[in-house]
Formats: sequence, C-alpha cells, structure tokens
Amino acid sequence: MSKITFIGAGSTIFAKNILGDCMFVPALEGFEFALHDIDEKRLRESEQMLKNLSKKYNQSIHIVSYLDRKEALTDAKYVINAIQVGGYKPSTVIDFEIPKKYGLQQTIGDTIGIGGIFRTLRTIPVMLEIARDIEEVCPDAWLLNYTNPMATLTGFMNRHTSVKTIGLCHSVQVCTKELFETLDMEHEGIEERIAGINHMAWLLEVKKDGKDLYPEIKKRAKEKQKEKHDDMVRFELMDKFGYYITESSEHNAEYHPYFIKNQYPELIERFNIPLDEYPRRCVNQIKEWEDMREEIVHNSQLSHERSEEYGSRIIEAMETNAPFKFGGNVMNRGGLISNLPENACVEVPCVADRNGILPTYIGELPEQLAALNRTNINTQLLTIKAAVTGKKEHIYQAALLDPHTSAELSMDDIMAMCDDLIEAHGDWLPEYK
Repeated sequence: MSKITFIGAGSTIFAKNILGDCMFVPALEGFEFALHDIDEKRLRESEQMLKNLSKKYNQSIHIVSYLDRKEALTDAKYVINAIQVGGYKPSTVIDFEIPKKYGLQQTIGDTIGIGGIFRTLRTIPVMLEIARDIEEVCPDAWLLNYTNPMATLTGFMNRHTSVKTIGLCHSVQVCTKELFETLDMEHEGIEERIAGINHMAWLLEVKKDGKDLYPEIKKRAKEKQKEKHDDMVRFELMDKFGYYITESSEHNAEYHPYFIKNQYPELIERFNIPLDEYPRRCVNQIKEWEDMREEIVHNSQLSHERSEEYGSRIIEAMETNAPFKFGGNVMNRGGLISNLPENACVEVPCVADRNGILPTYIGELPEQLAALNRTNINTQLLTIKAAVTGKKEHIYQAALLDPHTSAELSMDDIMAMCDDLIEAHGDWLPEYK
C-alpha cells in the first residue's frame, strides 16, 4: 500500500486542506494517509476529522495515526511537513518581546528578521532528525515542505541532507488575483511570470492577449495610495523599484529597512503597518480553534472542496504523469536566476510529473530586484551556517546582515539581543559555541 505521511498533522485545518484535497485524486485510491504529531490530543482530532471526510468522499483511503515518527515515515512515497517548533508560547512570544526591549519591532517574524533567524535555529535540528528518518526508512520519498522559514529550511534540506525537498508557499498562486481585486481589474485570462525568493518573488510580467498590464496597474496603484488600504507597502515598493512583490505588505514591511523605523514613527500610520500582527493572529487562531473544534472534529457531515494548495496537484502529477506547473522553492543550481547566488533557495516556476520536479530557467532579474533579494539571502545563508556549525558568531552575522535589524540597532545591541534570545529560548535551541 502506498503512503503519504503528514508530519505536524495536529494542524487540523491545514491537514484538512492538503489531505482533504488528496481524497479527490483518483490516482490515490487505496493510499494510506499516515499522520504524526507530538501532540497526541491534536493528532487524534485530525485523525477523526479525516476519517469523517474519508467516509464521505473516498472510503478507499486508510487514515492511520502514529506517535512514532519513524514508523509513520516507513515506506512513505510522499512526506508533507507542517511543523512549528516552540509554538506560539514560548517561542513566538520570545521572538517578539525580547527584540522590543531593544526597540526593534516586527510584524510577522517568521521568515528573516530576528524572529525568522531564531525560528530557523530551533527548527533545523528537528528537520535534520526528520531527514535522517527519511533517509533510513523512505529514501526515495519527496518531501513537500510547508514550514517557515521556507527558504532557509528548504535550502538546508537540499544542501545538507539527501532528501528530495520542494518548498511550497501560498503567496505565488494568490499574488495577481489579490492585486487585481484590490485595483478592481479583471483577472480572467491573464499571463504572468513570477520569480525571486520566497516571500520576495517578483511579478516580472503580467499580460492579457499579449498586452502589458503593468502601466494600468501602476496608474491605478498611484490612485489607490491616496487612501488607506492593506497593501500600501507593496504598492510603495512597486512605485520605487518597478515591480509588484508576491508576499503581503505586513511581511514586506519587515524585509526591508524603509518602513519600521524608530526615527520615523509616522511611517507606521502612513503605510498602515500592523505591528505585532503575528502574535495577534496566533491568539485569534487559538481562540477560533476552541470555538470551532467540535464543528470540525466530530462533524460526520463535514464537507470539503479542493483548495488552491499545490500539494495534492503535485502528487497527482507525479502519480499520473500529467504535468502540473506551480511556483516552487528549489536550489539555484545552475543559476536558474543568474544574478543570485547558486547556494540560495529561489522561488521559480516548476513542473511536476512522473520524473519528479523540474524548475525552469529564469535568467537575470532586473538588477534592483536581485539586489533586494540578496539582502535577504545574506541572512538566510548565515543562519543556515550557524545551524550547521553550531557557532554563535554566525548567528551574530546573520542578524548584523538583516536589513531591518541593522537599520535600527547598533552592532553591540544586535549581539546582546542575540545573546538574550539564545538564553530565553533555552532548551528549544541547541548549544552554540
């Protein structure tokens, strides 16, 4: 029996989206969906929810929970990773509260920035354990990684393990659709070309019937900026650098040194920047889950429609050999984006079929876009180096190179902040020399 293993299956809504989607794929008839999580209560809740969906949509699927990760992975053909190491409490709270003491504010803190650095450092050791299990019990499996920080974790797995890993994010498939909705433009039938790095990929081309739509987009965006809206940071970046960016304005506010600045507090209001957005979101999600648990977990009539997530479609393409094109995170080997480092993880159009996953060659990005990408890549590469070497100096260097952190704090304060974060995370982090 073929198997799809979901690591972090206690994330019930996400398990519903990915594995619920897979139930609508005829090629997966008779598969086992193996669920693993370190939280047994949440694991059992997801198991019950998926069994309800299976009864309704595809009774050939076998839903099995495992507390032993290696047992869950044994003979898996595909592995889906959706873990969060350290959770909201204590780790996310630490990632936000200690930097605040130094005057460093964040919005999301899960990609780069000081929050992204420490999320990477506590997650890579767990990813390495997962990789060692995969190498032992299902060495031919494809790992579909949904866990952030996407670029650093996917880059680590592809550079330092033998596991075939593709990084999957939500931002590419909704980028132009949401942009066009904001600007009241018709999205149907457009052609697009997107590439860069995760959360900082660029809408390089957008056309309809061969006509470039960027002039109209920029015209409407300038008008839109005269009023308050939720995408002001991205519109400002497009105005100054010429291209729209995939990930949301709350994320990009902290990926650049221009928006969250103690010396210019008025920028927060001007660009409608939601400081502390991720902790606020976590609190709301925890509350919402408590309110909806019964409706999701024990509802025998629970319904599901196939989502926009890439996971089930990639697996379907590999099973059926019907190609599927998507935006994926892969190594920049061979210079897929020729003016970014080859050891970087880049986000480019990819095609999945029975041969695996083939990324497409992009060539050069416009130089100003490559330059912005490099500022984030620098921190990503040094964070991976810190995790691999166990040397504290590389944590300092990653933070010193981060655009937002270095624009706000002195070198001494950055290093002291890193020391405080290392101490506060305690056993969630390995020891650093």
